[in-house]
Amino acid sequence: ILALENLGLNVMRLSVRGWENELPDPVDEQERQKTRYLLRQGVGSLLWSGMKVFMRCPATFLNTLFIALRMGLRADRGWPFHLIYLLEACKALEWLQRENVEHVHAHFGGNSTEVAMLVRLLGGPPYSFTVHGPEEFDKPEFIHLGDKVRHSAFTVAITSFCRSQIFRWIPYSHWHKVQVVRCGIDAAFHENLPDTFPAEPRLVCIGRLCEQKGQLILLEAALKLKLRKISFSLVLAGDGEMRPEIERQIDAMGLREHVHVTGWISSTQVREEILKARAMVLPSFGEGLPVVIMEAMALQRPVISTYIAGIPELVQAGQNGFLCPAGDADALALQMEQCLKAPMETLLHMGKQARLAVLAQHDIDTEAGKLAALFSSCNRGDTLPTAR
Repeated sequence: ILALENLGLNVMRLSVRGWENELPDPVDEQERQKTRYLLRQGVGSLLWSGMKVFMRCPATFLNTLFIALRMGLRADRGWPFHLIYLLEACKALEWLQRENVEHVHAHFGGNSTEVAMLVRLLGGPPYSFTVHGPEEFDKPEFIHLGDKVRHSAFTVAITSFCRSQIFRWIPYSHWHKVQVVRCGIDAAFHENLPDTFPAEPRLVCIGRLCEQKGQLILLEAALKLKLRKISFSLVLAGDGEMRPEIERQIDAMGLREHVHVTGWISSTQVREEILKARAMVLPSFGEGLPVVIMEAMALQRPVISTYIAGIPELVQAGQNGFLCPAGDADALALQMEQCLKAPMETLLHMGKQARLAVLAQHDIDTEAGKLAALFSSCNRGDTLPTAR
């Protein structure tokens, strides 16, 4: 958003609901203050917005109501939720028209994109949305991913793999709509790098403690390193629903002196943890392309990860990182061992190659420029450019 604003676009922030928890990052707090929330004024406000849209154009409202009810069939949520999405769209339409908004862009292909689609069907501006994965690909039919692409002006995929998965659920005639715009990393995060490289055999895993990130497999691999009497320490930075089980397994495997769980940490602490480690390890089962991989590579740290989704598009085995099959603790332990035993010169070279690779593909200003070009082409009615 900030990069788009630097390009001269006026961006209105719109969210379904807010959040009350404390935000350690001042930039996040500023964003919260700039954001409008559809549910902040209660259900009564949504009903009044819906009534106004119906009175103004009953036929359009009823046609959109029919589509919203159809979206509730064979869906992960029943039709009452989709009626609420329709009312949210009515409220959003009111705000968007008041501010003369020309285009709506939604992040992630779930409920927010359905609201954007219903806004369009009610007579609002064209919309687009970004698909990250893997959640959209776990249940594409139940979130009606194909319908959302069909009604969109264009759809953004964050990797080539992501684009290929969208292709599976839409007819060939709509393939041209799916454009690749990669996630970008803020230059401020990876500026002013220290000249030193850690001598301690320390690895860090950053991410929500959940099934798809593979931390339990990581503990199995860590146990194998311990049994081989390989010196190492491992930091699990993050929190989540799997933390109690992870803590139990750390104790059951006798890994307490090797493995430390931090809980939630700020962006500044993430940077510190990466810089204190020789490499970042993320043995994911399901991903789009984790931003933390980009951040580690931008900080000149090689990455140990898995051959899934968009990760191999950035992490090249033997050049800027280490890759293994997902779910294979033996293969993961081998890659961790190779990293821990690698000469410092090798890791330094891999780190420099990692930084070059990520800056070439994930510069925030370059990717924001691609997205801005898509907005502009869409609003002019031009043929979509190919974004790669």
